[in-house]
Amino acid sequence: MGKKISKITAFLEMPEEVMTDKPRITLLGFDKLVIENYKNILEYDDIFIKINTYIGAVNINGLGLKLIQMNKEDLMVNRKN
Repeated sequence: MGKKISKITAFLEMPEEVMTDKPRITLLGFDKLVIENYKNILEYDDIFIKINTYIGAVNINGLGLKLIQMNKEDLMVNRKN
């Protein structure tokens, strides 16, 4: 099944994470992080956030972390200045 998805995404020139549950993590400068295709939040604190994805957990460490946006598809973490 994986090869079929790879061929389809290559033919349509689409990112693989659009067709699968693989997470996409985007860092916007030093202050914002966006995670797409997540399952849920496992831990949340202002110095540590643990996000569960379909392929494993993502740990975010820092000072002044704040979850500023969350919907069904993605979430955004911001670092307070």
